[in-house]
Amino acid sequence: MTVNLLDLDAAGLTAFFAERGEKPFRARQVLRWLHRFGQLDFDAMTDIARSLREKLRATAQVLPPVVIADRLSDDGTRKFLFDVGGGNAVEAVFIPEAERGTLCISTQAGCALDCSFCSTGKQGFNRNLTVAEIVGQLWQARHSLGAYAAGETAGGERVISNVVLMGMGEPLANLDNTVTALRLMLDDNAYGLSRRRVTVSTSGLVPAMDRLRDECPVALAVSLHAPNDRLRDELVPINRKYPLHELMSACLRYLEKAPRDFVTFEYVMLAGVNDSDAQARELLALTRDVPCKFNLIPFNPFPGSPYHRSSAPRIRQFAETLIDAGVVTTTRKTRGDDIDAACGQLAGQVLDRTQRTGRRVFPLRLDLQRVSG
Repeated sequence: MTVNLLDLDAAGLTAFFAERGEKPFRARQVLRWLHRFGQLDFDAMTDIARSLREKLRATAQVLPPVVIADRLSDDGTRKFLFDVGGGNAVEAVFIPEAERGTLCISTQAGCALDCSFCSTGKQGFNRNLTVAEIVGQLWQARHSLGAYAAGETAGGERVISNVVLMGMGEPLANLDNTVTALRLMLDDNAYGLSRRRVTVSTSGLVPAMDRLRDECPVALAVSLHAPNDRLRDELVPINRKYPLHELMSACLRYLEKAPRDFVTFEYVMLAGVNDSDAQARELLALTRDVPCKFNLIPFNPFPGSPYHRSSAPRIRQFAETLIDAGVVTTTRKTRGDDIDAACGQLAGQVLDRTQRTGRRVFPLRLDLQRVSG
């Protein structure tokens, strides 16, 4: 049985070579070829002995997910659709800006959390993505964007400077594979990204937040969306298991080891649901002990959704209430909506295994309700 080397971080590759009687430094060599240089062909790995290259051909392979669609928005946003087998496809979005390039990637085919405003959740859940399928989105995007051809190095200017795990799925529900993928993103022999430039978004899986803090702390974003348990139970059902007081405590614990000294709270603005001035004041009371900033996200409707986007004046007033209290607050700019790559539009294609009552099948389109700008 051959091993997909994209599934292995430095420790995994070291063990792989040790089992074959090879020295640990081989792992560093292969990591650089695979991730820093984007090389698939073992024969091109010229500093590796021919005998080892032959051994690799017999026992290993390099298989990133296949790009089956690549669309460019008028504003430069680029959307990739990846085939992950079994009738499932996931999406990633590249968002270029003047001082950075952000790639938003997926961690699951679908999502089991069923947040009421999220089109991915309405598709159901099929499976967790493998490490190769997670980090392979970054690998393929770098190829498509010319980063490998440009000869990017760990210390040079990057086409992709930031990675956010905010696409399809709940990253912390696929924690083991997510952590291994994160370690590859941070490894100087692979992508060499700063912990401050890699962000994991979660809906609030408290035990997994604690594990991430201990095993691979990166920047943290929390999909909050409500100022109290009653409303959050409706919008984000995982809240019934891990209510807000537990989530706030987990945020404080996470900051003990986080590379940033604040948590980003993401808040989708739903007209007449969670956007009143009173609810803004509730948010301030809820988060007063947690160093944080808010990212307000104009809701992007999808077919069959009961929700509507808050008006621009309402969003501004909500933001001003938070800002006047001294909390850094931004409103996310809509990007890529002409190619269904805006926040709230990342959907891909999922063969649902959950079979929830009333499940609707969505066409192949993109759902990025939590993408960071």
